[in-house]
Amino acid sequence: MSGRQLLPAGRAPSLPREADDMQRVCFQLQVRPDRMAEYRERHTAVWPEMLQALASTGWHNYSLFLREDGLLIGYVETPSIDEARAGMARTEVNGRWQAEMAEFFVDLGDQQPDQGFLVLEEVFHLEDQLAGHEQSTTQAHDTEPHSTPEEEDVR
Repeated sequence: MSGRQLLPAGRAPSLPREADDMQRVCFQLQVRPDRMAEYRERHTAVWPEMLQALASTGWHNYSLFLREDGLLIGYVETPSIDEARAGMARTEVNGRWQAEMAEFFVDLGDQQPDQGFLVLEEVFHLEDQLAGHEQSTTQAHDTEPHSTPEEEDVR
């Protein structure tokens, strides 16, 4: 992680979270083309109690991205997406928000948007690749024979 912290209103910084204990979750939904302008508008002023509920139930570094055809991509970092969803399901504000947002989406069936999104498989993460490369480089260096100062003089 970059070391930055998300701070819900009125809370002091906590100890930095370790990257290892966070899941990176990307998901998609489809916004109805005729509702995109209102969807954008609703997300410029999300209810403060909804923001607080998200932060307190484990939704960190949460972003939504909307393409012109209505494809919505969400990204969140959380210790557990299942626990984060369950935590939100227990809040009254989430029930109200999801009921209002459901009409904006295509093909949800009986599900609320926060339960009906399609989670995408992560196939690449730069920091994981770099860490793996650094670890293999360190391991290779550790297995190389080390010479003594006397042996260095001979070379």
